Amino acid sequence: MNKLLLIAALAVAAFFSFVSVPDTHDQPATAARSGMSAPAADSGNTAIDEAFSSRRGNQQVEGQGAVVKLLADDNNGSRHQRFIVRLESGLTVLIAHNIDLAPRVDALRAGDVIAFSGEYEWTSKGGVIHWTHHDPQVRHPDGWLRHAGRLYQ
Repeated sequence: MNKLLLIAALAVAAFFSFVSVPDTHDQPATAARSGMSAPAADSGNTAIDEAFSSRRGNQQVEGQGAVVKLLADDNNGSRHQRFIVRLESGLTVLIAHNIDLAPRVDALRAGDVIAFSGEYEWTSKGGVIHWTHHDPQVRHPDGWLRHAGRLYQ
């Protein structure tokens, strides 16, 4: 199972490297880092900005941003709903949300604000956030998405 998740994450990261989105990092983000907690009202993207700057991955993060582009689902292995989010700092990240383990965010549109908790993996384009769902094997912190007042995990 871990190999499948790793392959899926690598496939998403490889695809994201071909997507043309700005990877600007001009302004400091506001708010604080988070971990395995429940959704917070804070838009804390600092941990993501720091992980991007230092090229670190495997970081549990929480944040929010505006959806700038909806992408086709990744249907190789575990299915993932994919979309790009721009953080307050200008950094863009790909969200890869496992829709085999959590509900799809059907009402999501470009321009919507979405909050998230998951694992950040560095890419030169900004990064990928995955594990935005519960872990049925209880080996990884649960992640989530919050859109229009609804929690998806």
